Amino acid sequence: MDREFDFPSIVGKFCVGGRFSDCVRYGEGHINDTFKVTMREDAGETHYILQRINHHLFSDVEKLMHNIELVTAFCRKSVLARGGDPMRECLTLIRTKQDRAYYFDGSDYFRMYVFIENATTYQTVRDPKDFYESAVAFGNFAALLADFDASQLYEVLPDFHDTKVRYQNFLSAVEKDVCGRRRLVEREIAWVNAHKDLCGKLVDAVKQGEIPLRVTHNDTKLNNVMLDDATGKGIAVIDLDTVMPGSLCYDFGDSIRFGCSTAAEDEPDTGKVHFSLDLYQVYLKGYLSAVGKITPRERELLPWGAVLMTYECGMRFLTDYLEGDVYFRTHRPQHNLDRARTQFKLVDDMLACFSEMQALA
Repeated sequence: MDREFDFPSIVGKFCVGGRFSDCVRYGEGHINDTFKVTMREDAGETHYILQRINHHLFSDVEKLMHNIELVTAFCRKSVLARGGDPMRECLTLIRTKQDRAYYFDGSDYFRMYVFIENATTYQTVRDPKDFYESAVAFGNFAALLADFDASQLYEVLPDFHDTKVRYQNFLSAVEKDVCGRRRLVEREIAWVNAHKDLCGKLVDAVKQGEIPLRVTHNDTKLNNVMLDDATGKGIAVIDLDTVMPGSLCYDFGDSIRFGCSTAAEDEPDTGKVHFSLDLYQVYLKGYLSAVGKITPRERELLPWGAVLMTYECGMRFLTDYLEGDVYFRTHRPQHNLDRARTQFKLVDDMLACFSEMQALA
């Protein structure tokens, strides 16, 4: 695929200095094609990130880049206001020579960022400190955008965390049973239905104004945090494709869902899947140390964010299984079913120690 792109020409459409030297595939992302660009100058090399945007998933690139433009510009101002280094502490978008946030070559859409030097993303938690630092980074991301009017943003993925809508989609998949799999998962279907009263816990709180509408990242995993190579500290949050209006509880909850499990998301043996209250406490401490402005009601609902995002994700996995594995990439039979079962086990564990989770918050 790399050979299909005329990298010198594409890079030349952006406002970068120096002479084009190299462009190589970079990172482990699955959504967009990401490359590291090297430009040579007399004083040395400068690096950038070039991405080909997946416009099949993000069909309205204009709205996608509108969100990213506004959020990165506001983050930059916030970092400067507190005396920080915006080139290192947030993503810096490179505009095209036509003063646009992206370049369209007639077939594909491209964007560029400044490359953050001497920092690395990791796919897995090496030790609890990594998890703590990711919490600080995502809390800091929320703090930088605390005064941003989230209503300015588009929902690039409508109803992404509307658990009520997700539940209706699930019921539709059960009723249609297009693959004849319903009979294989009656127990899981019953489990989802038994917990349906949870669905409105967060979305209703947002819609009724109990908690403020905020900028949410919506993919708060460790691999979207740049950790400083020297100090190990979280310095910047990356991958802003899914920034949308929402609640802090969504982002907090998704981090807990992914990071506080003792097993992989697709572990077939649910006996190995447990919710770690210790890791929950580590993340909560880091997040609260950095998030700044948080209302008492938001703080009260943080544990519910963990439960709801896990319940919702498991429901989505089961929905996809019933529909024939059309959304999530699978690598074996019943892969989505295994994923759903891990999430349901985590919810059970969370609810079993929920009073402790609330006391910590």
